[in-house]
Amino acid sequence: MLEKTFDAASVEPRINERWEEAKAFKAGAGAGKGAESFTIVIPPPNVTGSLHMGHALNNTLQDIMVRFERMRGKDVLWQPGMDHAGIATQMVVERQLAAKGEHRRDLGREKFVERVWDWKAESGGAIMNQLKRLGASCDWSRERFTMDEGLSEAVREVFVTLYKQELIYKDKRLVNWDPKLLTAISDLEVEQVEMQGNLWHFRYPLEPGVTYEHPYNLDEEGNRTAWKPSDGEPAGYETRDYLVVATTRPETMLGDSGVAVHPDDPRYKDLIGKHVVLPLVGRSIPIVGDEYPDPEAGTGAVKMTPAHDFNDFDVGKRHDLKQINILTTEAAVTLADNEDFLEGLERTPQLEATIGAVEGKDRFEARKIIVSMMEEAGLLDKIEPHKHMVPHGDRGGVPIEPFLTDQWYVDAKTLAKPAIASVREGRTNFVPKNWEKTYFEWMENIQPWCISRQLWWGHRIPAWYGPDGQVFVEKDEETALEAAIQHYISHEGPWKAWVEEKLENYKPGEILTRDEDVLDTWFSSALWPFSTLGWPEKTPELQRYYPTSVLVTGFDIIFFWVARMMMMGLHFMKEEPFHTVYVHALVRDKTGAKMSKSKGNVIDPLELIDEYGADALRFTLAIMAAQGRDVKLDPARIAGYRNFGTKLWNATRFAQMNGVARDPDFAPEDAKLALNRWILTELTRASRTVTASIEAYRFNDAAQAAYRFVWSQFCDWYLELLKPVFNGEDEAAKAESRACAAYVLDETYKLLHPMMPFLTEELWAETAGETPREDVLALAKWPNPDFEDDSAADDLNWLIDLVTGIRSLRAEMNVPAGAKAPLVVVNADEAVRDRLARHDAALQRLARLESVTLANSVPRGAAQLVLGSATFCLPLGNLIDIEAETKRLEKEVAKLKGEVTRLDKKLGNDKFVANAPEEIVAAEREKLAEFQEQMARIEKALEQVRAAG
Repeated sequence: MLEKTFDAASVEPRINERWEEAKAFKAGAGAGKGAESFTIVIPPPNVTGSLHMGHALNNTLQDIMVRFERMRGKDVLWQPGMDHAGIATQMVVERQLAAKGEHRRDLGREKFVERVWDWKAESGGAIMNQLKRLGASCDWSRERFTMDEGLSEAVREVFVTLYKQELIYKDKRLVNWDPKLLTAISDLEVEQVEMQGNLWHFRYPLEPGVTYEHPYNLDEEGNRTAWKPSDGEPAGYETRDYLVVATTRPETMLGDSGVAVHPDDPRYKDLIGKHVVLPLVGRSIPIVGDEYPDPEAGTGAVKMTPAHDFNDFDVGKRHDLKQINILTTEAAVTLADNEDFLEGLERTPQLEATIGAVEGKDRFEARKIIVSMMEEAGLLDKIEPHKHMVPHGDRGGVPIEPFLTDQWYVDAKTLAKPAIASVREGRTNFVPKNWEKTYFEWMENIQPWCISRQLWWGHRIPAWYGPDGQVFVEKDEETALEAAIQHYISHEGPWKAWVEEKLENYKPGEILTRDEDVLDTWFSSALWPFSTLGWPEKTPELQRYYPTSVLVTGFDIIFFWVARMMMMGLHFMKEEPFHTVYVHALVRDKTGAKMSKSKGNVIDPLELIDEYGADALRFTLAIMAAQGRDVKLDPARIAGYRNFGTKLWNATRFAQMNGVARDPDFAPEDAKLALNRWILTELTRASRTVTASIEAYRFNDAAQAAYRFVWSQFCDWYLELLKPVFNGEDEAAKAESRACAAYVLDETYKLLHPMMPFLTEELWAETAGETPREDVLALAKWPNPDFEDDSAADDLNWLIDLVTGIRSLRAEMNVPAGAKAPLVVVNADEAVRDRLARHDAALQRLARLESVTLANSVPRGAAQLVLGSATFCLPLGNLIDIEAETKRLEKEVAKLKGEVTRLDKKLGNDKFVANAPEEIVAAEREKLAEFQEQMARIEKALEQVRAAG
């Protein structure tokens, strides 16, 4: 006999041990010979990470599919592992050092990397144990790490191959530079922060002797105002010998190498090809015509700093503008020994003063100095307050700098073409499909991928430099040295004799110097679907499990991970890494707000598991995971779905107390009782819906179907309707019903197992009875019942609909729970009369009726329910206080009308809808819909009560 309650805290660890002992999650567990494979690779969480709600949703959905397909007999591999998370992990260890007053440079690279590995061994990977608590059924024996030796070999193989195919190269380009962490970072690691700043308008003098006629308008008081091309004819012209440019970053003007105007802008057309003199510096820089400047924005003239702005870099490339980097890696100004800055400049007193004022100053301090100097020179036109988005490094927390450096790049444009075709031609599909548009927009406009990072923790780039800077890219230093020797010895030149001399008494590192940089974390994770299977070796696992089946991921890494896996998989495996990408939405708080530490609304899944159990959290996430809709997570919902588990537990106890036990010889088609044939039919229908829904990634529909069958059809109706059978004298009916109930419970545990694995596994074990189970539930055969009896189903569903309808009428009319009511049936045909006769006892017991009579017309003052061709009436006169009930309902309608009017007015306010947070507007609309639905229901009840009066 089951315990009175299911204690998740004590059961879950024991069930995990049971699964481990049974090796239930090993690749191929439970699969027959020649079984079809089904593979999912886990999106590798950071080794620094801990379980958050996004992980909980993502891994719950993966686990539902994995358990489902394993039970269907497929050869399943759910590949687990972790990402080394370059910047994040390095920061963790650097903070530990800082707490002791140490810095990584005090340790040196080798010792620092050792320290990171030590930390990883001690603390890294806590998230994997947390995933086990969630119930994730990965093949834990195959756990991989993006920096284990096998994956490192794959990384080297890919880098060297792409380099030799000229798809990896080194170039000087702008990158997102974090001045705090001193490394390039990816777009993913940049977050836009709205800040209040200024727009400084500076006057750049035209070269001597050049002037132009600048148009202007007049305001109502006759003052001159700015003119734009869309304004039509200007009020007049003034002669100017300068251009006005506006900037939010005055410090970068020291690196300006041009001014751009639109070629069709009538103000500046004649100035294209002429020059301005860069203030405070004295450099003559060209005015170029380019479509980038918007004639309607600002002054229409834009300063160009190709080394410090991504758009300016592109314009500079088109017009061959000089790239002048005026900042150090720490974002301090450097001019004194800056060859690019000083080239071609005359060392005037003004230039020396500028250098002296800003040399070595932090960028923001230099900004103030530059503005002050421009004002003193009479070249500050005006200052406007300006709120704008400023990119920050998400980990360093400081504004990033577009920074001109030598970095390694992947030719992503070439690699993207096959990946675009795969989705375009339907070999890989996105679910929901609308995410394909996002994928195409990014892939078709893809830029070179910067893959080098100035860190110590990560995959070291396999590139070595000779004494003259010649690069040698090979898998190891020995091979690189061989290539270098061949290069220098076979070419007559200044380095031949030098190399020959070094070789006479060679010591490692004397001829070649290794590249200091490591690879972007996304580079190794892009190989995840095949590197984890043993590639570049042609392993049996690679042949069996690649390509994988489905990828489950959040929308935020479609570009940074999904797209790159597509590119690398197609290039190296000649086949897409997965046929489906299921993109899940965000988990938000119960009001629809995005979770963040600053808002204080972050929900910890481990705390929820501690309080409610893993099954309740998993089922909640599943039932709310509608495609394309964010999950609004309310802990109260999780408590409700814990009650759902309790309901099944109690139903099983009730069944045991009534002698229900497994009968291996029971066959659904042998059932005689209509009640049993009904529940077996509904089991078949529920199984089909759950199966089809999981196959279609409609996890919410699968959970809803399981919930409805278990809670409503099995627990509320089947067991209730079985009570007279269990208490009766018909032993054959009892035996059949006990065997049927046991069979349905077994199939129910299977149906629910992918969503609620711990509870169902425990029930499976506890209801084994005298006949041992063949295996753990995780390896049981998925339900595929095909028994259906439409006649029995229609008959019992009619009874259920009728009782439900009568109960609703009683509740709406406020009929006392203990009062028995007469039921008058109007227009009952033969079929209805037959059903009324057969179900009379159940109907009177379940609907609390004192009598059932037939009539030809609706009695006066009766509440009515129409079901099929018949009308079922409850005369209310003797059941309720008509006058008091009328007043109660009128009061309720008035209250609801007030709420509807208030919300209608609020949502009709365009200002509120435009300015309020999206989640608040959505919540108000939901409330309005609920109030309108309630009001319609109460008004209908009021109408029936008034009729009864």
